[in-house]
Amino acid sequence: MKLWGGRFTQDTDSLVESYTSSIGFDKRLAQVDILGSLAHAKMLGDANIVTPQEALELSSGLTALLEDLKEDRLEFRVEDEDIHMNVERLLHERIGPVAGKLHTARSRNDQVALDMHLYVREAIGEVQSGIRGLQEAFVEFAEAQMGVIIPGYTHLQRAQPILLSHHMLAYFWMLERDFGRFADAASRTDMMPLGAGALAGTTFPIRREQVMQELGFSQLYENSLDAVSDRDYLLEFLSASATLMMHLSRLSEELILWTSEEFGFVELADAYCTGSSMMPQKKNPDVPELVRGKTGRVYGHLQALLTVLKGLPLAYNKDLQEDKEGVFDTIDTVLPALTLFAGMVKTMKVRRERVESAFARDFSNATDVADYLAAKGLPFREAHAVVGRLVLTAIERKTNLQGLPFSVYEEASELFETDIYVAIDTETVVNARAARGGTGRTAVERQLEFAKARLNPGEPV
Repeated sequence: MKLWGGRFTQDTDSLVESYTSSIGFDKRLAQVDILGSLAHAKMLGDANIVTPQEALELSSGLTALLEDLKEDRLEFRVEDEDIHMNVERLLHERIGPVAGKLHTARSRNDQVALDMHLYVREAIGEVQSGIRGLQEAFVEFAEAQMGVIIPGYTHLQRAQPILLSHHMLAYFWMLERDFGRFADAASRTDMMPLGAGALAGTTFPIRREQVMQELGFSQLYENSLDAVSDRDYLLEFLSASATLMMHLSRLSEELILWTSEEFGFVELADAYCTGSSMMPQKKNPDVPELVRGKTGRVYGHLQALLTVLKGLPLAYNKDLQEDKEGVFDTIDTVLPALTLFAGMVKTMKVRRERVESAFARDFSNATDVADYLAAKGLPFREAHAVVGRLVLTAIERKTNLQGLPFSVYEEASELFETDIYVAIDTETVVNARAARGGTGRTAVERQLEFAKARLNPGEPV
C-alpha cells in the first residue's frame, strides 16, 4: 500500500510507477533529506506536536539511517517513488508506526524544496572552492611565465604583442566574476521553505524560525505558495554554471589551438591527453575538447528548466520533478572540469622557442609605429596610412618592420629617426603599456597583486 493510497482502489500501473518514480536520481538527496527530517523532528517535539519520547524515537531512527547511508547500507525501491517515501519506509522498518508521525505538518512539496535548497547550497560552496583552485593555478602560472611574450589576437589575426601572463590572468578575472555570480545565487538559495506544507501552510503550531536556524538558513519564505513552487535559485545556479562553462570553453578552444603544431605555443602534460588507436604520433587534448563539448550540455539544462517553468500555475506540479536531473548533471560536469583545468594549467609547459619564432614575420608592433609618428605631431589617421604602406613594403620584401632599412622609414616620413627600432622592439612595445590593466610588465605585476588579494582578502595590496 502506498503511503498516499487511502483513497485509491487500484494499484498503480507498473509503467506509470517506473515513469513517475524519481528515486533513480533523487537518491543523492538522501543525506540532506534525513538532515532536514532531523531538524523537523526536533521542532515537532519542542512545539509539543509530538511527545518528547516520539521525537526522541524519530531522531534516533533518523540518526541510525544517516549512519547506514554513510556505510552504503540503505536499499531504495522504485515502488516507493522518491527519496522522501523511501526514507519514511526505511524509518518505519526501523522504529515502527511512530515513523508515520514524522510527516506531521509537512508535505513532500515543501520537503523536496528544502532538500534542493540544502543540496544546491552545498554544491555552490564546492563550485566556489573549485573556482578558487583554478584561479590559484592561473596566478601560479602567471608568476612562473612572467616575461614570456606571445602574439595577441583579434579576429584570430595577429594584433599586438602581449605578456602570456597577462593573457592567462584574463581568465582569472572571468572566474572572479563567476565566483561573484555563484555568491549572488547562494543568497537566494539560502532560504528555508519548510513549513509551507503542500501549498497553504499548516494548522499545526510549527516553529519555522527554529528549523531555519537548525539548518543554518538566513531567510524564510514568507509565502507558502512561493516556497513550494520557486525554482528561481536553480535557474540562477544553472545560469552561473553556464557562464562558467562558457569561460572554460573559451580557454579550451585556445589550448586546443595552442597545442596544435600550427601554433605549438604550449604542451599539455600527458596525464591530461590521450592518443589515437590508429596514429601512433597523436597526442590529443581530450580534456579541453570534452569541456568545450559539455558546455552545450550545461546550456541545455538551463534552457530545459526555463521551459519547464514557463507555463506552470501555482503551486506544486509534477513537472517540477524535472528540475533535478539537469542540476545534478551540471554539478557533475562543472566540478571535475574545474579540478582538471587547475591540474592542466599547473602542469602546462610553454614552448618558448616556438613563441619567440612566431614574431619572425609579425607586424603586431605596427600600432606602435603609428603611435611613434602621432607622438611627433602627425595626425593618427595620417600615421596609420604611412604605417600601412610600410607594412605592405615589408611584406613585398619578405621581412617585418624591424627588418626594413632606415632608408625606407626616411622615405615614408621625415619624422622617423633611428630610435624607431628601439620603439618597435617587442619588449619595448609590451612594456610601454604600463597603465593599470595593460600588458606592460609593471602593470601585470600589479595586476597579480590585485589577484592575490582577491584570493587572500585582508592582505594589503
